[in-house]
Amino acid sequence: MEETSSPKKSTKPHHIQQDLCKTRPAYRQGRKLTAVKTYTVNSESQHLYIYGVPALNLRRELRTLCLKYGNLVSMHVAEGAVNEMFTECYHVEYQRIQSARIAKRLIDTQSFYGGILHVCYAPEHESIQETKAKLLQRKIDVLRRLPKNDT
Repeated sequence: MEETSSPKKSTKPHHIQQDLCKTRPAYRQGRKLTAVKTYTVNSESQHLYIYGVPALNLRRELRTLCLKYGNLVSMHVAEGAVNEMFTECYHVEYQRIQSARIAKRLIDTQSFYGGILHVCYAPEHESIQETKAKLLQRKIDVLRRLPKNDT
């Protein structure tokens, strides 16, 4: 990774795109190569960073792409994100975390106006209430899936 001279710009380790895994056995390999990365409930978020958007004033086009997967709360250029030359990083917030999960999976590594997008979760932008609601929703989902034990 290239060092930046600006003290304001920083990147978090979970924002860095991982290399593709090429050492999986053939029976474990899917149709396309993917990186091996695990997510906990706490590392997932309804806040996403979308890196690699060409700096051609594509806000409307990116909004249209993101709206395919759910309703947005906000979308703006992320200040302080480390970008490649001639690209921008957008901070997108979805209303529902499930929408963000689907958008991350389907938009990541997609070609967009000549650039390859990289999408990652940005849980550092969550408020305490959002984190609490996310963990509570996960607890409800798990309890709903567990078989009822009548004693």
